[in-house]
Amino acid sequence: MIITLSSFFMYRCNGNNASKSRLSNDSTVAQNNYGGFESEVAYGKHLVITSGCNDCHTPKKMTQMGPVLDTSLLLSGHPAAMPMFDINRKEIESKGLAVTNDMTAWVGPWGISYSANLTPDSTGIGNWNEAQFFRAIREGKWMGLEGSRQLLPPMPWQEISKMTDNELKAIFAYLKSIPPVHNVVPPPAPPVSAPKHG
Repeated sequence: MIITLSSFFMYRCNGNNASKSRLSNDSTVAQNNYGGFESEVAYGKHLVITSGCNDCHTPKKMTQMGPVLDTSLLLSGHPAAMPMFDINRKEIESKGLAVTNDMTAWVGPWGISYSANLTPDSTGIGNWNEAQFFRAIREGKWMGLEGSRQLLPPMPWQEISKMTDNELKAIFAYLKSIPPVHNVVPPPAPPVSAPKHG
């Protein structure tokens, strides 16, 4: 009887351990697909934060401690209603660069660039498909459209283009999950020294 009971308990323990091991392995495989995170969206959020996307695409509020993210406008790009700051563009474009105090508009030798709206609103990436997102990042194409202009500085698409397919899929899934913000970002402006067409 003692042998039978001990055999039963050993079987039950080993059976439970095997079952737990299978569940653990299944969970590990799923998490490995998402960089150790529980979902694709959570992995995408991590990548967006650690890749510095908020640095340019989220407007900042100035505080006594310096600039902080305006989370009510998370990843919504340069605010449409914000006036451009008063600078000598010719001098700035020839000598260096300038940035607005919310860090969403940049002036440099390329002219003026405004950070894009990355929220899932129709004024952002709401109508984009995954292929467009991949083309925007991998080829640096505006709106991910073939034949469109190149993305402008300071967008570091050349570096981000090295991300894996799974990383880009996760970022796109996260961007599609955040609250949409209706914000029509202004088009870029060419440098003041560019030849005038007319």
